[in-house]
Amino acid sequence: MPVNAADLPETPAPPPGLVTAGYFDERPGYAVSRPSGTESWLFTWTAVGRGLLRQGAARAEAGPGDLVVLGPGVPHHYATAAGAERWAFWWVHCRARAAWAAWLRPHAAGARLYAVVPVPAAVRPRIAAAFRRLHADARWSGEGAPPEPDPRPVPNRVAVAHGAAATELALGSLEEIVLLATAAPPATAATAATATGATGAGTDPRVRRVAALIAADPAAPHTVESLAARVALSPSRLGHLFAETLGDTPMRVLRDARLRHAARLLEVTDLPVARVAAASGFASPFHFSRVFRARYGVPPGAYRERHR
Repeated sequence: MPVNAADLPETPAPPPGLVTAGYFDERPGYAVSRPSGTESWLFTWTAVGRGLLRQGAARAEAGPGDLVVLGPGVPHHYATAAGAERWAFWWVHCRARAAWAAWLRPHAAGARLYAVVPVPAAVRPRIAAAFRRLHADARWSGEGAPPEPDPRPVPNRVAVAHGAAATELALGSLEEIVLLATAAPPATAATAATATGATGAGTDPRVRRVAALIAADPAAPHTVESLAARVALSPSRLGHLFAETLGDTPMRVLRDARLRHAARLLEVTDLPVARVAAASGFASPFHFSRVFRARYGVPPGAYRERHR
C-alpha cells in the first residue's frame, strides 16, 4: 500500500554539527518524512533495490549505483520505491563542504535535490569501499589506529563522529565519494543524441580532455593557446567547441576552477590569502580578492572564517 507522506509523523534528524552515517536495508513500507527538512545535508547511495526521494517539488528514484543528495532547509520524504522488494543504501548526515556545491550543481533536479544517476560503473567499487571506510573512521576514538572497515555493510549500525580527527577523516571519505561520483560530465541532450547515433558536440573528447586538464591542475599557467595545442585544435576552434558544449569560454571555465581550488585551500589551510591566490593560479592578490568576492559574496578572509 502506498505511504502518504502527509500522514507520517516527522522523523527526527541527526544534529547538524555531527557526521552521522549508516547503512539501512529496508523493505516495503519503510518511509521517512521531514516536513521541516533538516539543518544538515543528506547523502544517499543505493547499493541494492530502489528508493524514492522527494524534496519540495523535486523527486528522484534511486537504483543501484545512484547518488542522491538532499540539501538542508527543504521539506523532504524518502521511502522504499513502490514495487521494490527492498532498498539497501548508505546514508550520511553532515554539513557539506562549500566546494561540493560546484561538483553537484550540474546534477541539480530542483529544490536542493541533486541526483547523480547513475554513478559511472567504473568508480562504484571504490565508492563502496569509501563508504565502509567512512563508517569505520567515524567510530574512531582518536586512540590507537582507526577500526578496520567492515568487510560487508552491517545494517542499522549507525556511527557518529565525535572527535575532530574522526570527523575530518569521515568528511575526507565523503569528499572522495562526491568527487568520484561527479567526475564524469552529466548526461545532456547532446550526449543522449550521440548515444542514439546522432552527432553532438556534448561528447567531443577534446572538450572533455581540456576540462580534465583544467580540473586536474587549475593553478598551472594555462592559456587558450596552450590548452588548444594539447588537443591539436586552433584556439578559435577550441573556444567554439567550449561555447557549444559548456556554454562558456575556456578561460572562464579555468577561472571558476581556480576559484573552487582557492575556496578549498581557504577551508582547510592557514595559508595567507596572497599565497592562496598564487597557489590557485592568480597573479594578483587584489584581482583574486575581487573575483572571489564576486563569486562567493564575501572576501577570502571572511569566507575562511565562515567555513571554519
